[in-house]
Amino acid sequence: MNPTSIATVSLSGDLAEKLQAIAGAGFDAVEVFENDFLTFDGSPRDVGRMIADLGLGIAAFQPFRDFEGMPEPLRTRAFARAERKFAIMNELGAELMLICSNVSPQAEGGIDRAAADLRELGALAEKHGVKVGFEALAWGRHINDYRDAWEIVRRADHPRIGLILDSFHTLARRSPLGPITTIPGDRIFLVQLADAPALDMDVLSWSRHFRCFPGQGDLPVVDFVRAVEATGYSGPLSLEVFNDQFRAGSARRLATDGVRSLIQLADQVAPELPPRAPCRGVEFIEFALDEETAHGLAELFTALGFRQTGHHVSKAVTRWSQGGINLVLNTEKDGFAQSHAIMHGPGVCAIGLRVADVAQAMARARQLRIAAFEQPVAPGEMHIPAIRGVGGALIYFTEPKGELGHVWEKEFIAATDERAPSPALLDSVDHISQSMDYEEMLSWLLFYTSLFELERIQQIDVADPAGLVASRPIISGDGAVRFVLNGSQSTRTLSSRFVSEHFGSGVQHIAFSAPDIFAAVTAMRAAGLSFLDIPENYYNDLEARHGLEPGFIDRLREHHILYDRDGEAEFLQVYSHVFAQRFFFEIVERRGGYSGFGAVNAPMRLAAQAREARPVTVPRPLRD
Repeated sequence: MNPTSIATVSLSGDLAEKLQAIAGAGFDAVEVFENDFLTFDGSPRDVGRMIADLGLGIAAFQPFRDFEGMPEPLRTRAFARAERKFAIMNELGAELMLICSNVSPQAEGGIDRAAADLRELGALAEKHGVKVGFEALAWGRHINDYRDAWEIVRRADHPRIGLILDSFHTLARRSPLGPITTIPGDRIFLVQLADAPALDMDVLSWSRHFRCFPGQGDLPVVDFVRAVEATGYSGPLSLEVFNDQFRAGSARRLATDGVRSLIQLADQVAPELPPRAPCRGVEFIEFALDEETAHGLAELFTALGFRQTGHHVSKAVTRWSQGGINLVLNTEKDGFAQSHAIMHGPGVCAIGLRVADVAQAMARARQLRIAAFEQPVAPGEMHIPAIRGVGGALIYFTEPKGELGHVWEKEFIAATDERAPSPALLDSVDHISQSMDYEEMLSWLLFYTSLFELERIQQIDVADPAGLVASRPIISGDGAVRFVLNGSQSTRTLSSRFVSEHFGSGVQHIAFSAPDIFAAVTAMRAAGLSFLDIPENYYNDLEARHGLEPGFIDRLREHHILYDRDGEAEFLQVYSHVFAQRFFFEIVERRGGYSGFGAVNAPMRLAAQAREARPVTVPRPLRD
């Protein structure tokens, strides 16, 4: 794997905070962004010493702008600026300066003119013992393609002048990657990496606000790196990201994400890690809560058709089952679950996932710098491997083979119930929806997709009465495991209030799959359960939108069921009320291979939940 580096501009905080986060994450080097240096209250030697003391190298000092092709007297000034920067680099201990292609309206074009400028600059750099890398900005005035930048470097023909390749500038312009393979690796002085979502906007705004780490966007960064590797380049792979979410996020978290993204990228180019873990299903969902709240949740489980099927061999933990679903209620007074309940209130403290090979999953997690969870195991209990997940909750791993395939038999004593079992109303966990700070969404997207065989679905924006909520599904190929990540920049949306009021990210709602949603709702109502009220206006609109039979619409209305259709595929969904002001449940039925999540209905659900949280009185008409 190439040495790893990151530009200081990629992270939030002051220069010292950024460098500490970068070193702590395990990077080898750093690109010092000029603005971070200028705002630091210390000399270049101080900065260089701080970087060296943290065990980091300096991959580059950047950027130097508007150099090549300038008319006099601007050309002379540009060389004078460069010489001053070289002197700073000598004190800093930096060997490479990044020059980006000129964007000044005063710049004059011409490959030979630019090459002559760089050749002369190379001689000046040689006097100072430094090097210069030339990069083509995708919006450069005359040079905006790496092929032209390479031709300028080639014609400059100076050992102190080399090429800098940037994945974003290359891929955003859809420049062909083949010609990269013909560039001698020793003429490439630095490779910068960034991904980005597929957006239809001007490239400058796209670059300045929406870059992200490899694996978080939609650009073919893996193909770009494969082309670079073909050149024999062995220098740093350096992350350079401009992103509004990153500027508001934790520098330490983002630096760890950066290293994780490079580890995953290297594995995609030349696989060395254990493979991404295939997810076979959700083994269990564990709730941490006090005894009084647990009693209320047990009543809700019963109304949903669950039965208590066991209790833990030594702890205050019960198992509730239905179909292929296992829910766990944990009211232990000590241990992780209790700590989670104290910090976040009642809610999901752990998710158990069935994977193909637990040992491989844990090994990959370690390589990706994902923290494992350990706690004392009492005699007679099993050690179930786990990692830290969203909001500090745990993800446990089970597998079909060996001891971990018999968790329920070994950890729980089966409940004795002489009643004949009722037909299951629900058969599986359809999806788990997790709410988080908007700034964390890309982090958890990378977490899930780098460790598990989960694929990203296009992000959508959902209208909450208090603002927009970004929603990003990630699913296994067979649909056995589905997560939905939600975050909002508005502080008043349901997802944002969940995060702020419960001290962090976590599971806000769980969807169960029903083979017959009408039968399930009927039975649940008979057991005393009520569902979220949906306005009459919604059902009046369904016939116009989908041409549904009036009798079918009447059934939907009667059962409070929402409806969506994609071609011939159909999706039916109904929601419980929010439990303990924390989380809620959804019942869904998928027909004809429907693969979405009923996004068109999300505004109806959010508005209904907002009404329940803050009842609205319809104003009376004014009288004369």
